[in-house]
Amino acid sequence: MEENQSIVKLTMVIVMITSFITPFMSNAINLGIPQIALEYGVDQSWLNWVVTSYLLATAAFLLPFGRLADIVGRKKIFILGMIAFAVTSLGCGLAFSFPVLIIFRVFQGIASAMIFGTSMAILTSVVPAKDRGKAMGLSAAATYIGLSLGPVLGGFICSTISWRGIFLLNFVISLVILSLTLARLSGEWIGADQENLDKWGSILWILGILLFLYGLSDITAGYNYMIAFACGLLLLAAFVIYENKLSYPLLPMSLFLSNRSFTFSNLAALINYSATFALVYLMSIYLQNVQNIEISQSGLILLSQPIIMALLSPLAGRLSDKINSQILASLGMGITTLGLFLFVFLLKNTSVLLIVLNLAFIGLGFAFFSSPNTNAVMSSVERPLYGVASSALGTMRLLGQTLSMTIVALITSLDMKDMTLDSPYYVTSFLKSSKTSFIVFSFLCLIGTFASLARGKRINSP
Repeated sequence: MEENQSIVKLTMVIVMITSFITPFMSNAINLGIPQIALEYGVDQSWLNWVVTSYLLATAAFLLPFGRLADIVGRKKIFILGMIAFAVTSLGCGLAFSFPVLIIFRVFQGIASAMIFGTSMAILTSVVPAKDRGKAMGLSAAATYIGLSLGPVLGGFICSTISWRGIFLLNFVISLVILSLTLARLSGEWIGADQENLDKWGSILWILGILLFLYGLSDITAGYNYMIAFACGLLLLAAFVIYENKLSYPLLPMSLFLSNRSFTFSNLAALINYSATFALVYLMSIYLQNVQNIEISQSGLILLSQPIIMALLSPLAGRLSDKINSQILASLGMGITTLGLFLFVFLLKNTSVLLIVLNLAFIGLGFAFFSSPNTNAVMSSVERPLYGVASSALGTMRLLGQTLSMTIVALITSLDMKDMTLDSPYYVTSFLKSSKTSFIVFSFLCLIGTFASLARGKRINSP
């Protein structure tokens, strides 16, 4: 019993550190973008690929590696992923040209898919059903700590070392996780060793999701994005048809057709991220360009949301072990809906205190949604499908984030096309765009609340 408790605690530590590094790196590297531009002499359109290449690779490979982990062993894929993440982090930190940096970012995204397609599945395999909410709450808290510390530590690292220091720090952290896993974590957690990986389904999925998200990321920019989006949709439709014919599919469609909790919990996650991800982007522009608040102070104001999320996620996770996720997650979505709606009334001179309080209020809602919803997804499937469930949830998150930014891009392209900061109508036009965006996000989140309620009661898997 003591040995089992030791494994559970160690697994939680490993997953928490793992949950920290990616959001930390993602937020921290944003502070290094100007330095990267100066060092390599590239324009903004190319700089976007520092972030986009990583996100696209992660989204495309999450599901195939999650399924592969169920078949060959979750610890095995996790270790290979962590080795690859360490190597690619070092490669990014030492990149001698911009194309080399992007190549390493692509492979870093693939490594990230190997890690995050398995880490939550390992946690679910090790932690007893009665304590899963608590474990997932702690994992979520680590994620939000990464989000909170990213801008602070990222700025410090960039100013004292350079942008390369962010990747080198991730290299060191990766080695720590790898050492702990190899030395102390026993077990392999194979869920479906008698099955085979669906290779053609994997190819259809990878190509489909890459084209779909690439096209969606800037669909208003030109016909090439629209064509990519349409081709991605066709490939994903072909994927669904093909998967229905297989005995051992990459993604069992029966999960969505017969498992109500799995379907609506994933749908709720997709809607939640679609409604909330662009919030920080919009508020960052509002604080700096409308209220003329310095970037450092704007960062501190925006920290009010992830700090509340980090503090309350463990509590929400523990409550989800005792109170049904249908109630907690729906309450969280309802709170978030109200918070987003309040930002519809932003004015040029809205009190900063009110902004901080509302950001904290939204953080409260997200904390009470995220951990219980994750618990609901992972507890709605049997052990052989933990990797698939973890990967599906991660894909919903990345798809939601892309949709959120696409909504903002569409709205701002209508209200602020070709408008520069020095335009006399910039502030008025931005406030109009942000108002429209928050109306759309509020409506989306309201729909998500009903999707969360529709999931029914959760039945814990073993």
